[in-house]
Amino acid sequence: MEQKKLAIIATKGTLDWAYPPFILASTAAALGYEVQVFSTFYGLQLLKKDVSGLKVSPLGNPGMPMKMPFGPQWFKDINWNIPNIIQANVPGYESLATVLMKQTIANNGVASIAELRELCQEAEVKFIACQMTVELFGFDHSDFIDGIEYAGAAAFFEFAGESDICMYI
Repeated sequence: MEQKKLAIIATKGTLDWAYPPFILASTAAALGYEVQVFSTFYGLQLLKKDVSGLKVSPLGNPGMPMKMPFGPQWFKDINWNIPNIIQANVPGYESLATVLMKQTIANNGVASIAELRELCQEAEVKFIACQMTVELFGFDHSDFIDGIEYAGAAAFFEFAGESDICMYI
């Protein structure tokens, strides 16, 4: 039986959008899939050596009601659906949302982005940085983690075209 393949195109570079490609890639690899993740545009942030600066952008994200990761249960249960007008005009709101998200992640024992990425590498997930975007944004190969490849979309299409599952995240 031929090994199943999962192709993921990662285009987002925020903390909340970093989790899906790493969770899906590591899960598929654990299930025996051959996995490739092609990171392009803002998805390149996921391959940088330091991902500690990834932030959450709640502005315009109606699917992200804020839950407080601390305090009494009644306080945690409040659905903090903050209107966009406030999010856009309150200085530091994005930083606050990021701190709260990181605390929620820690409170629930969820692995960090760096830990999930390392797990993927140990499971032989192949990470490909879009060479055109690396050049477009003026990155240097030294900005990125070791063990990744640099290629254009055409090179990734060969694998994606043969994959059992192809996801755009």
